[in-house]
Amino acid sequence: MLKLLQLLEEDCTLTNDQLAAMANVSVQEVEETRRRLEEEKVILGYKAIVDWDRTQREAVTALIEVKVTPQRGDGFARIAQRIYQYDEVESVYLMSGAYDLTVIISGRTLKEVALFVAEKLSPIEGVTGTATHFILKKYKEKHLIFEKQETQEERFVFE
Repeated sequence: MLKLLQLLEEDCTLTNDQLAAMANVSVQEVEETRRRLEEEKVILGYKAIVDWDRTQREAVTALIEVKVTPQRGDGFARIAQRIYQYDEVESVYLMSGAYDLTVIISGRTLKEVALFVAEKLSPIEGVTGTATHFILKKYKEKHLIFEKQETQEERFVFE
């Protein structure tokens, strides 16, 4: 099961035949295990990792540190749930250290992200502070390296 999960995490486009060969199990075992893991919500979904810098899409990604007052009986869960309901929010993590939650969001512009923080995130009851960090360049994500774009160099010859 762990080998299958590792293989799927590396490349979710592998077929059941390929997975069976790589994990040294039968195709039927892969199909049954995969179906069970999906039903048990061990496998939550399948996603492509896209290098958006190579497309025409303009987007800004921000990592927001959020300090909160834990809720009686719910701890941080209720506030985290309120935050992850927003479409802009890609990820929410409970953290140790100076801040309690890390929120990763995407927007079209810096202003759009700033408005999200000011109008939606900061007013949430229990949120006591935020610090926003904009991601300027991705070098590696989920074990995948974002390679430098090839640029066509012009050559000048002087005689």
